[in-house]
Amino acid sequence: MKTVLKAATAAVALTVGAMTSPATAADKILLKTPVAFGTHLPGLGTPITRVAKQLDRVSGGKIKMKVYEPKKLVAPFEILDAVSSGKINSGYATPGYWRGKIPAAALFSAVPFGPEAGEYMAWIYYGNGLKLYQEMYDKAGYNVHVIPCAIIAPETSGWYAKEMTAADFKGLRIRFFGLGGLVVQKLGASVALLPGGEIFDNLEKKAIDATEFSMPAIDKLLGFHKILKYNYFPGWHQQATMFELLINSKTWKDMSDQQQAMVENVCKASMADSLAEGEAVQHDAMIENVEKNGVKIMRWSQADLDTFKKAWGEVIVEQSKDATFKKVWDDLKKFRDGYQLWKSNAFLPR
Repeated sequence: MKTVLKAATAAVALTVGAMTSPATAADKILLKTPVAFGTHLPGLGTPITRVAKQLDRVSGGKIKMKVYEPKKLVAPFEILDAVSSGKINSGYATPGYWRGKIPAAALFSAVPFGPEAGEYMAWIYYGNGLKLYQEMYDKAGYNVHVIPCAIIAPETSGWYAKEMTAADFKGLRIRFFGLGGLVVQKLGASVALLPGGEIFDNLEKKAIDATEFSMPAIDKLLGFHKILKYNYFPGWHQQATMFELLINSKTWKDMSDQQQAMVENVCKASMADSLAEGEAVQHDAMIENVEKNGVKIMRWSQADLDTFKKAWGEVIVEQSKDATFKKVWDDLKKFRDGYQLWKSNAFLPR
């Protein structure tokens, strides 16, 4: 999975290397980067380790990144505050983890019923997405510079102990992420947001009845199939999920233009690489789950999907009471409405 990232960053290295002055080249930066996901998880934790290696490579050793596994330096849910305060100078997570602090953050992480990865990146890089993303943190008073640094394609929509319908969420205790969690909460579920490393123990102790987390290859490594055998698709709540590199504002401002360009372009290359990796490894995991682990791959009925979508509409109205959420949502919706003309004509029907 290194080919895509190496090809993209090689061009970056040639360009920024030519521009770097002797004075700039003497400056060294160490980004101490705690992460929210174990680096053994493909597409989820692996991207930041490759980013660290490529930053060292393209900078000729002038930019180093030391990656800390979850809880080794800062707990996953504390990364934003720690970077903002200067306790650490960088961190890697998903903005959906900050929804309780900043409602709009969830829109830069995963949006129920789309956009998918290509459309999401189009809005981020060539719409107003990236501008609104940084503006959101600035308005909320966080001293961070945000850089999109990985993205994955659809996730599963959860692991369950039995066959499910949308009605079965009533009374269900489930770990569920982001805006999708608000949707199933509307359907009567009791929702907990747990870091990946804590989910299995909570299932084993029966503190929760079910869970969603990520893609099949990732969920398999966390062992959910040992307890729950019904794996549901499609991941209506996360058709694409984006991850961010947060850098303390002062650290970012102290970096030269060339150093900033290195970090931004390595992260942009990581967006392509993480998407490719995530797409490549899922089918083998699904086959193994069925043939060796006794998993039943299930699909929601159209009636169930319609129920989820209706509840999502209600969540949008409620969350739009927050001015920043409404501003971001309105911009994303406007972009998606325009994109639909292209999508409906250019892509094969499914």
